[in-house]
Amino acid sequence: MTFAKTPAVILLVDDNKMGLAARKHVLEELGYQTITASSAQTAVDLFETNQFDLVITDYKMPDLSGIQLIQKLRTVRAEVPVILISGFVDVLGLDEQTTGADVVMMKSANEVNHLVRSVTRLLNRKLKKPVASVTARPRSRKKSG
Repeated sequence: MTFAKTPAVILLVDDNKMGLAARKHVLEELGYQTITASSAQTAVDLFETNQFDLVITDYKMPDLSGIQLIQKLRTVRAEVPVILISGFVDVLGLDEQTTGADVVMMKSANEVNHLVRSVTRLLNRKLKKPVASVTARPRSRKKSG
């Protein structure tokens, strides 16, 4: 018997409607359910009331920056992986340590390939249970007598 796999639910945040539509199309072609937000505050509201497997956010937005959004999301559910996308990665020195994101990506001609790889890797990592969570039972030894 096989069970249908539920698609991962991704929250996609960008104030640029063209970027939002393009990324949504790519993610949905891969079978992911994608919910969009055109502002960081809308994203926070959605995140507080819905379960998401992954968040992808732009860096530069009018109400909150991507970093500020990540900080707010981490206070609600810190375990949800986040990808930050920006055209200013190098100029601003954005990386995983300075932003709180799990992956920081540069907007570029290769963005779709990087996005697909990063989404797949983060969702696969989330689905795998860490080895430390498996508890081993001690084997009982039979005494020979």
